[in-house]
This record gives sequence, C-alpha cells and structure tokens, in this order.
Amino acid sequence: MTEPITSRSCGRMPDGRAVTEYTLDNGLGLRLSAINLGGIVTALHVPDRQGRSVNVVLGLPSLADYLKPHPHFGTIVGRYANRIAAGRFTLDGVAHQLGLNDGVNSLHGGATGFGKRYWEIVPVPGEFALELRYTSADGEEGYPGEVRLAVRYTLSATANTWRIDYRATTDRPTVLNLSHHDYFNLAGSGSVMDHVLTLPASRYCPVDDTLIPLGLAEVTGTPFDFRTPTRIGERIRDSHEQLVRAQGYDHNWVIDRSTGAGLALAARLTHEASGRVMEVHTSEPGVQFYSGNFLDGSLRGSAGVPLARGDGLCLETQHFPDAPNQPEFPSTVLRPGEVFASTTEHRFGAD
Repeated sequence: MTEPITSRSCGRMPDGRAVTEYTLDNGLGLRLSAINLGGIVTALHVPDRQGRSVNVVLGLPSLADYLKPHPHFGTIVGRYANRIAAGRFTLDGVAHQLGLNDGVNSLHGGATGFGKRYWEIVPVPGEFALELRYTSADGEEGYPGEVRLAVRYTLSATANTWRIDYRATTDRPTVLNLSHHDYFNLAGSGSVMDHVLTLPASRYCPVDDTLIPLGLAEVTGTPFDFRTPTRIGERIRDSHEQLVRAQGYDHNWVIDRSTGAGLALAARLTHEASGRVMEVHTSEPGVQFYSGNFLDGSLRGSAGVPLARGDGLCLETQHFPDAPNQPEFPSTVLRPGEVFASTTEHRFGAD
C-alpha cells in the first residue's frame, strides 16, 4: 500500500535550516511534492486516459537551482500576487513604498516575496494534506503589518483534486493578494501551444507598457475571448496591441460568476493526446493567464531539458493587479480582526 505522506531531505538553506520535500499520494494516481522554500510545488503527477501519471508542472533539478533567480516556478506568491504600479500605494492616508523588482513596478511581493521565504511544513494527520505556515514581519518588502499565514495543500481521497486553502490575519491594516504560480503542461513536456483553454470570462484587464491594468475591457471580438474552447497557439501571434505588448498572454480575466459565494469555474485546460483535463475552481474574482512568454531556454527543468517559451502556462487565481491603486477593482485591504480566506481547487480528469 502506498504511504499517503512521505518525505526526504533536500539540503539546507544558506542560513542552515533544513529543507524537506514532502510528497502526498492519494492512491488514485495524483501525487504532489512540495518543499519549505517558497512552499514550492516541485512536482505534480497526474494520470492520463490510460492511467499513466506524469509530472504536469515545470520545476528545477535541485534546491540549489531554486535558490537562484527563477520565474516563480511552483511558488506561493505574496504579499501581493501580480503587479503594483511603481511599487506605491496609499492606505488610510499613509503612503507606502515597496521594493521594485519588475522594472518600475513591484511584482509578486518584491525581490524577496513569499516564494523565496522559508515555510514551516506540517503534515496533517489523517488527511492527504500539508499545512504551510509563515509569519511576514511588519515592514517586510515595504508592506505594513505583521501577517500570519497558513496555506494548506490537500489531495482528495475520492477524486484527483488538489485544493489550496489560504488563511491570514494581520495586526495592522495592509493589502494582501495570494496566489500560486505553477507552470502547467498537461503533456508533461514540449509546448503548451496545442493545449485547449476555456476561460468563462467576458471581461479582462488590458495593460500598459509595464503590464499595469488600464481598467476593464470586453473580450468580445478579440483574441482574449476564451469563452469557447480555443487552442492556445491559435491567436497568440496575432497583431493585437495587447498581445504584442505582453509578448503573448499575461493578463487578468474577470471570472463570470453565476453566484457571488463559493467556488466558481475559472479555467478549463485540456490536452487531446493524453486526454488530461484540468479544471480550476476558485473563490477569487480573477485569474491571470500567463503563456510562459519569458521562458528563454536559459533554465533547465527537472528533467534536464531547457525550458523554452511556451513550455508551460500559469493560471493564477487572484484579486486584480494593482487593485490598491484602482478603487474600482475589488478591495485587497486586510484589517486587524478580519480573516483573509481564499480557496482554489485544481480538478483533474481524463477524456
């Protein structure tokens, strides 16, 4: 019988703290591995229509590689997932300046965001689950307030579902936007341009030259309309200004919700050859679809093969980019006495 939770040593952080890779196995072909550094999901094995499992997320060969600069492979991203314009926002009349790590903007919490922090990992007794804990100090990367975080990765015992539950509290007013930055490839290797994507979203956020949102726009009549299943490579090289500006897709879509509460379908991704299907359901209002535009072959993946443009894609459930500076967007303010709670499920199947 397969052990539901196993672990192995991965090495040590530069300060000497031990890094462990924990693996969850639900016995149905779904297997997830994660490490203390950044809460990084290093592998996610998913079965195809024949029951054969392969790793469907991009990763790196070793801890040493994850300690070097990389484009957020498999990380928890925060304090603020996505971009904040000029790294500045004002909260309750107080201006805050964040570190700039994406040209003139702050991205994914700054140069040392949550994806580069050490998370305590505790296996959850009696479940296929890990709880990850981190306390973000007041002033970390320029953000106000001490924030206490717990993120739980759970595999269902009855279906091939990976659930992420985020929970956080603060001792001072702050902004918070958490997500997960996995690069998916349902084939396990090669390009994702043949994957078919559905996004139930009638609006998206067009962006400026630095990828900061310019409000909202309708997807109708544009290459951003994924309301019907569309092959990712079909329109990605169109001359639409937004595709040229982002060198592909790197935009936030506003999820069309039939009801306000609970989990809504954010995306459906399929790979015909293997039959693998992934549905993403979330409590968040948006999803950032990023088509791996800046993978340039300079990094080798966990299989030792250079990772090229379009070899993986991200579907980051989130509040909207730059919301602290755009009051028409849903608020990302968290205050003392409140609890930040967010859930995303990745539901895998095979056609």
